Amino acid sequence: MSNQTGRRASAQNTLLRNTSTYQYGNTARQFQVVPNPYEKSEVDKPRLSNSARKNREKALNMNFGYVVFLAVAAIVTLFVCISYLKLQAEMTQKVKNISSLEKEVADLRSDNDETYNRINNATDLDYIKKVAMEDLGMVYASEKQVVLYNNEESDYVRQYSDIPEAKKSK
Repeated sequence: MSNQTGRRASAQNTLLRNTSTYQYGNTARQFQVVPNPYEKSEVDKPRLSNSARKNREKALNMNFGYVVFLAVAAIVTLFVCISYLKLQAEMTQKVKNISSLEKEVADLRSDNDETYNRINNATDLDYIKKVAMEDLGMVYASEKQVVLYNNEESDYVRQYSDIPEAKKSK
C-alpha cells in the first residue's frame, strides 16, 4: 500500500510542477493543431486551370448591374407583398360590410313580414261585409245584372263607354 501512496504523491507533485510553471517572455506557446479529418487539405484538392479559377472568382464577385438587379427585385417583391396585404384588408372589410348589409336586409324583411301580418290580421272581412250590407245597403249582384263581354282585341279592358248589349244565344 505504501508503494501506491508514493506513486500518487509523486504524480500529484508532477502535476503541481507542470501547472505552476510560469512562461517568461512576450510570446505565448503554440500548441500543435490536430488536423480535421473531414476537411480536405491543400494536397488533396484538385488543381484548377487558370481559366476555371478566374471564372470562379468572377462568379463570386458582384458587379454593379447584379446589385441593381437584386435591389429592383427586392423592391418589386416588397411592392407585391404590400399590395397583397392591402387587397386582403380591403376584401376583409368588404366581407364585413356585406355581412352587416345582409343582417340589415334580414331585419327589414322581418319587420316587413310583421307589418304585413299585422295588417292582414287587423282586416276583418266579415266586419267589412256586415257594414257594407247593413249600413250601406249593398247586395249581391243577381244573374240579370251580370253581363259577359268578349273582347278579342286585347286582354285588358278599360271602360270609357257603356258595354254593348250581349247577344243571348240559347
